[in-house]
Amino acid sequence: MSEVKISAEPRTEFGKGGARRTRRAGLVPAVLYGHGEKPKHIALPAREFAAAIRKGGANQLFAIEVSDGTQVLALPKAIQRDPIKDSFEHVDLLLVRRGEKVTVEVPVQLTGEAAKDTLIVHDHDTLTVTADATKVPDHLEASIEGLEAGTQVTAADVALPAGVELVADPELSVAAVTAAPTAEQLEATLPEVEEAAAEAAAEAEAEVGEETAEGAEAPAAEGEQAPAEAKTEA
Repeated sequence: MSEVKISAEPRTEFGKGGARRTRRAGLVPAVLYGHGEKPKHIALPAREFAAAIRKGGANQLFAIEVSDGTQVLALPKAIQRDPIKDSFEHVDLLLVRRGEKVTVEVPVQLTGEAAKDTLIVHDHDTLTVTADATKVPDHLEASIEGLEAGTQVTAADVALPAGVELVADPELSVAAVTAAPTAEQLEATLPEVEEAAAEAAAEAEAEVGEETAEGAEAPAAEGEQAPAEAKTEA
């Protein structure tokens, strides 16, 4: 994977308030760490960072040039996103060197088509591997071409590029090929699904009724006088 050059600024404001101001300025709060170095707090341009991640994935290698003269290579180690705004909240970046081996999680893509009338169940979407920090693949591939129901794709079946070594258990299930349900099986389960839906609706209605009853005004306790109703003179 080719590296992406990106500029950065030293960050002097910390805490939630500082992070919010950084993001409002169109920057992503980040921290550089590793190799025994003292963590360095920086801010990355949000648009450029987002574009690089979209294109290269979560393991995109960055050549970072900080405005104070610092130049480093780094890999994203942890990325915090805002699920509503679909923006980046914070990034932890691991310092790396050329030729250094790193352990990373790499996405697995299934290629080809399984046999007719089958379904694919994804058990693991990523695998842990080691690779040269400057040659981390953006994804790995495993073929399901022509696989029959009952077949399992394991980590050992995933094709690894040269220089990439598997860390995960070779027997780890990546995907399983199962038989697709027949029309008769779907029809047989339909009454059960409808019954379960009806039961869930009844339970929800009962809960609403209980909450309404609990919220109603309780009668005055024995020995207490109920509040008098207000009267309006004609």
